[in-house]
Amino acid sequence: MSKQPSFDGWQSIVGGLIAALLVLLSFNSFVVINPGQAGVLSVLGKAQDGALLEGIHFKPPLVSSVDIYDVTVQKFEVPAQSSTKDLQDLSASFAINFRLDPTEVVTIRRTQGTLQNIVAKIIAPQTQESFKIAAARRTVEEAITKRSELKEDFDNALNSRLEKYGIIVLDTSVVDLAFSPEFAKAVEEKQIAEQRAQRAVYVAQEAEQQAQADINRAKGKAEAQRLLAETLKAQGGELVLQKEAIEAWREGGAPMPKVLVMGGEGKGSAVPFMFNLTDLAN
Repeated sequence: MSKQPSFDGWQSIVGGLIAALLVLLSFNSFVVINPGQAGVLSVLGKAQDGALLEGIHFKPPLVSSVDIYDVTVQKFEVPAQSSTKDLQDLSASFAINFRLDPTEVVTIRRTQGTLQNIVAKIIAPQTQESFKIAAARRTVEEAITKRSELKEDFDNALNSRLEKYGIIVLDTSVVDLAFSPEFAKAVEEKQIAEQRAQRAVYVAQEAEQQAQADINRAKGKAEAQRLLAETLKAQGGELVLQKEAIEAWREGGAPMPKVLVMGGEGKGSAVPFMFNLTDLAN
């Protein structure tokens, strides 16, 4: 009679363990994939086909696991170096915004593994190769002055290379673009030479304008003299000479004479003769 309670106790313990195991198995049989995530189901270490997308999914308990990948936008800054068409060294740093294709995470899991491996083994080397393609098509000066075209060639090359790995490039930007010290010195010397040339052109234009002004003034003076000569030849020219003589006398600042004797009708008396009576009396 004393053994019956002990058997009942063991039944309760076993029942409790079974219930706990069932609860544990039930929780371990499902996985929840949140928005912005994609999962890869592995059973006994083998990745299963078909990505686990947003929602709740069944998975075999105890013998399976799920690798979760972030498929939202990722950003990494990747350096790159290359030589241009004119054999100048050119280095750049690219900020790359990308995300993983949720439907390709199984392939990514099988071939690359983690996101860190994707950046180190895929994105970084492909960025380097894409930059080499874009830089080799132009000189270093064209790479600087036509930066948007350089970026466009780089984007096209990078997109075509990464899409086969299930990586979607959303945007790229050139963070930094640097060239060798020798080229920097050459650019500086060229700018100085251009400034000197522009200054020389300006001085030449200024001298040409001044010379043209002198020519115009000379032409104007010659024309005025020609018109004056024609006026003197015409009837009444003597009056013009008399008027100019009076105006010249006034501008000279001499006092008004008390007596003004005009010339006669003779040929040499066109200019008036002026004298002061006071001076005559003395």
